[in-house]
Amino acid sequence: MRVNKYISEAGLCSRREADELLLAGRVSINGAVVSTGAKALEGDEVRVDGEIVKARVLAATPGAKKAIYIALNKPVGVTCTTDQSVAGNIVDFIDHPQRIFPIGRLDKDSEGLILLTSNGDIVNEILRAENHHEKEYLVGVNKAVTDEFLVGMSKGVRIHNQMTKPCRTRRIAKFGFSIVLTQGLNRQIRLMAAAFGYRVTQLRRVRIDNVKLAHLKLGQWRNLTEAELKGLLPGRTQW
Repeated sequence: MRVNKYISEAGLCSRREADELLLAGRVSINGAVVSTGAKALEGDEVRVDGEIVKARVLAATPGAKKAIYIALNKPVGVTCTTDQSVAGNIVDFIDHPQRIFPIGRLDKDSEGLILLTSNGDIVNEILRAENHHEKEYLVGVNKAVTDEFLVGMSKGVRIHNQMTKPCRTRRIAKFGFSIVLTQGLNRQIRLMAAAFGYRVTQLRRVRIDNVKLAHLKLGQWRNLTEAELKGLLPGRTQW
């Protein structure tokens, strides 16, 4: 088994975060530091930062715990990291009895819908831009929203040395608009708006594909329904 999958299935973090640990030289197998692409064989001793990573019993095994899928209405100030040395980290905020980690990120200065899971296999499938998972945001800005601004945002903006993908925008108030993205670059909406001279004053994610924030109160979380799970990845038959 690839060691990033081994680590994620142990419930330590997502596969993407496991890859970051590997690149940082923080993972060893049988005492030897390994990098991305390494495989863990049966009986191997896998360690992260010197601590043994114990393989978790797969969910299909009788009596094993069922995988967790959560929707959280994240408040401003909560950081989407599993690093519990970071003050205000999302793991401590939820305080779930099982090991869970966020699917993607939502800026510390932003609020709204974020999904979390104990199933590392699902994370990359949802995050892949080519799967075109829609994420909808309501955005407040510091000056009146114009047609030119909305059209410019929808066509794509150069940030991080690349053009953002075309997206959908709509005015919802004099100083507010909605935007639907299918990618998730770092601080994407804030940087896109800044390219037109706008400053984001409030940002709330209200939807990820068929999963909606709806009436979930700020700071509260709920389990995803079976219909929501099937809508997120319709080709999957096991969760």
